Amino acid sequence: MKRVTGIGGIFFKAKDAATLQAWYKRHLGIDVQAWGGTAFSWTDSEGKPTGGTTVWSVGSEEGDQFAPSNASFMINYRVEDLHALVKMLKQEDCNVLDKIDESEYGKFAWVIDPEGNKVELWQPPAGQ
Repeated sequence: MKRVTGIGGIFFKAKDAATLQAWYKRHLGIDVQAWGGTAFSWTDSEGKPTGGTTVWSVGSEEGDQFAPSNASFMINYRVEDLHALVKMLKQEDCNVLDKIDESEYGKFAWVIDPEGNKVELWQPPAGQ
């Protein structure tokens, strides 16, 4: 079974999220939306859509979405079978958080790496 198949998103905190979002928009051309980030659509070598996205988002350093980690970032990795991977990680004595979220956006689980970084695992909904 494949474990990670790609990066679904990169999330990081900023002291001044609005200013940093504006910098990325102005200087790097990232289409930062009102929610603080953007979704990059995947394309093939000819520019045709291939059915996936990678989210990029800057949030306030005051947020707790990365807890229990104290890191200023979190990476979301795409996986094929979230429940099977979570089971394997637990068998391998990884620090897997108990909560699994399932919604129209897919299935999400979290594991803490050996340096205390929270890692998000995401099984996208069918077709994504």
